Amino acid sequence: MEFRFAHNNINVLDLGKSLSFYEKALNLKEVRRKEAADGSFILVYLGDGESKHQLELTWLRDWDRPYNLGDNEFHIAFTVDDFDEAYKHHKEIGCIVFENKEMGIYFISDPDNYWLEIVPVR
Repeated sequence: MEFRFAHNNINVLDLGKSLSFYEKALNLKEVRRKEAADGSFILVYLGDGESKHQLELTWLRDWDRPYNLGDNEFHIAFTVDDFDEAYKHHKEIGCIVFENKEMGIYFISDPDNYWLEIVPVR
């Protein structure tokens, strides 16, 4: 199995302000966006134009206060060349904490409860 970094996620309270900051401060540009059909969330992926690694900004419609970074609302993602084998391995060692079959991803948890997203190479 070969795992590769995919993206890092942070949740933001004001998406417009965050997009402006990341473009101004780091020259990161929006490369894609996913909006929930019901308007409950917007995911914006930012890239540097060079690497494949991206920063995912998540805006949640119903979140009404600044984030406490102790809420564990961020994760690190990895791609894997053999998704089925990786899934089997993680299932065997008992570290899968959440599956989203519709999106074709799952999360594992490390000993400190940090979540790591596993994504098939697409």
